[in-house]
Amino acid sequence: MRERVSLALVHHPTVDREGRVVASAVTPLDLHDLARLARTYGLEGLVVTTPLEAQQGLIVRLLDHWVRGEGGRLNPWRREALERVRLCRDLEEATGLLRERWGSPPWVVATSAREGEDRVTFARAREEMARTGRPVLLVFGTGWGLAPGALALCDAVLEPVRGAEGYNHLSVRSAASIVVDRLFGPG
Repeated sequence: MRERVSLALVHHPTVDREGRVVASAVTPLDLHDLARLARTYGLEGLVVTTPLEAQQGLIVRLLDHWVRGEGGRLNPWRREALERVRLCRDLEEATGLLRERWGSPPWVVATSAREGEDRVTFARAREEMARTGRPVLLVFGTGWGLAPGALALCDAVLEPVRGAEGYNHLSVRSAASIVVDRLFGPG
C-alpha cells in the first residue's frame, strides 16, 4: 500500500497569519526533508505544488542539481529521495497525476493543525487505507495552513498532531514526519 501513497506540499492556496489566501514561498529544506521522509517510509514520493513560475524555476534548479547534477553524484542517498519529487501547478494537477499513474482517483487527505469536528483520527485513516487499497495523496499546507479552497478539494482532514501543554505550531517538516510515522510506522 505504501508505494501508492504520495505526499503533497502545497504552496497555494494557503493562508497567512491573518487568514488571507496567499502563495507561500518554496523552502528548499522542506523539499529535501519531505522527499527523504517519503523515501524512508517507502512512499511513492513527494508532489510539490506552486503556481508561481519563479518558484517552479527554483524547484527545477534544485532537482537538476541533486538528481542529474553534481549534488546527486556526491550524495546518492539524497538523489534517490529527490528523484521521487514531482512538480505541479496546483492540487488538482497533483490529484490528476496520481489518478493517471494508478488508474483510479486517490483518496486525498489533508492535514491541519486546526481542530474540527469532521477530523479523521489516525487510526481511522489507517483502517480506511487498508480497507480500500486506493492510492493516497497526503496533503500538507505551508504558510499558516491550507486555505479553505484547498481543503474543499480533499476527501478528509486528519486530526491535528497534539503535543503537550496546548502548544501547536510545528514546522511542516516536523508535522509531516509525525503524521507519516503515525500512519505508516511500525507501531
